[in-house]
Amino acid sequence: MLILTFLFMSYYIYNKFIKMSLNDNNSEIDSKCINKDNNKRENYIDWEDYFMAIAFLSAKRSKDPRTQVGACIVNEDKQIVGIGYNGMPKGCSDDEFSWCKNSNDSLKNKSLYVCHAEVNAILNKNCSSVKNCTIYVALFPCNECAKVIIQSGIKLVKYVSDKHATKEKTIAAKKMFDAAGIIYSQYSPKNKQIIIDFTEIDSNNESN
Repeated sequence: MLILTFLFMSYYIYNKFIKMSLNDNNSEIDSKCINKDNNKRENYIDWEDYFMAIAFLSAKRSKDPRTQVGACIVNEDKQIVGIGYNGMPKGCSDDEFSWCKNSNDSLKNKSLYVCHAEVNAILNKNCSSVKNCTIYVALFPCNECAKVIIQSGIKLVKYVSDKHATKEKTIAAKKMFDAAGIIYSQYSPKNKQIIIDFTEIDSNNESN
């Protein structure tokens, strides 16, 4: 009888006080979780700004003193498959070959040697094919790059600047794109500036 009474009292105390206390604590924890900001960031960049930014960042690698151009190739799954910038071919020293544009000595004109960003991006691809891919490029491709783009199977060209629109090379490029069914579209970034701050990671309040 004493044992039954003890068990009954223990059960009563647990339900009346201890369980109630635990429920209160759980409610407090749940409340904290609910009040905590669980929403995603709002100021992240979208896909197209991201890909174009990669092209512009790649251009920072160019040694060309006049024009720095970058290109980024993206497949249908939004995966980057190629990146390039304008520069000298492998094995051709950036210090020995001329970067001059209008030299009286034709063999010192950079146009004879420099590989454009689009060509480098295609040649640097990390997949077997860039068929049906999109290429993001800072400057509208020239006629020579247009040939390579067409032959590679790329179907969409996104560019920011068309400052050479009246030049024969650009006109010829558009003529070939139109004939080959390549879509080209001038892109207006939603973010006019994207700042990369290498110290930003240390200012985050929470770690992953």
